[in-house]
Amino acid sequence: MYSRDLVYASEHMRFAVETAKQVAYAPVPVLIEGESGTGKELIARLIHSSSPRSDGPFIAVNCGAIPHALFESEVFGHTAGAFTGAHRARPGLFETAAGGTLFLDEIGELSPTMQAKLLRVLQEGCVRRVGEDRSREFDVRVVAATNKELEMEMRAGRFREDLFFRISVVRIFLEPLRTRKDDVLALVRHFARKHAVLLGKHDPRFAGEVLALFTRYPWPGNVRELENEVQRLVVLASDGKPISASKVSRRIRKGALTAENPAAGSALRERVESFEREVIKETLDRYGWNKTRAARYLGITRQGLHRKLRKLRISRMNGVDPVPPQC
Repeated sequence: MYSRDLVYASEHMRFAVETAKQVAYAPVPVLIEGESGTGKELIARLIHSSSPRSDGPFIAVNCGAIPHALFESEVFGHTAGAFTGAHRARPGLFETAAGGTLFLDEIGELSPTMQAKLLRVLQEGCVRRVGEDRSREFDVRVVAATNKELEMEMRAGRFREDLFFRISVVRIFLEPLRTRKDDVLALVRHFARKHAVLLGKHDPRFAGEVLALFTRYPWPGNVRELENEVQRLVVLASDGKPISASKVSRRIRKGALTAENPAAGSALRERVESFEREVIKETLDRYGWNKTRAARYLGITRQGLHRKLRKLRISRMNGVDPVPPQC
């Protein structure tokens, strides 16, 4: 299925897209969570384009890429002469995004000091440029994203609890591509067509063994890694000839083979998973399947517990599901 630039076939992504469209019309902060490369910015752009603010700007900033000393100047703006090199006044991102959406990517990378300053701005609804006495009101929808488990970061004292609740009125979690096998082939077809057009080539054909490798490989780099590999294969493809498995990157062939025929280390992994399964089941039974209390006892987030339940195929009905649930 398609939704703007999003391509998906899995039930999980369908739910994430529907949630994004639902919250687009509600003026509430949204936190998008998931590993790098899962499509968090695409979901943020979908929220923007589906909202009444779609005619306004969409401004994206990677919080981890801004040097600490420049954060205030970049995000809040500065006046002329505010510091060495500030030859003229410059609006910050909150002003630049006026009437639109400000996407704060990797918000978990902010230092405690910057978290406090960002919280103040979000609470007050106005921003003060560096070197300026007056505050300026802004009209911006804030969408944040992170690849960290912020609840765990809060417990470790690395992320402010008040800021977390300020930015996460609605939370959207994106599963990694390795758990969304239904999406792999849909994305392969999409990226193949996209890059063939850009290169002026015919749509490439993939041998069945290539598609089998793609569905077995765990894609640690998620959708971004998949697109890079498909782009590479399109470049190497000869018009009219199907792409063979020999053209696939060695790391992917090796990774797919390991996934199909796990090494001896899998025995240890199975024993660890068996132990985890028993501990989690015992804890859930103890707390009457109250997942919030069970997660607190286990020292993980509720979201982390849900991922464990999916991974270990644990359900309340019959203890352990014989078949993994579909995402």
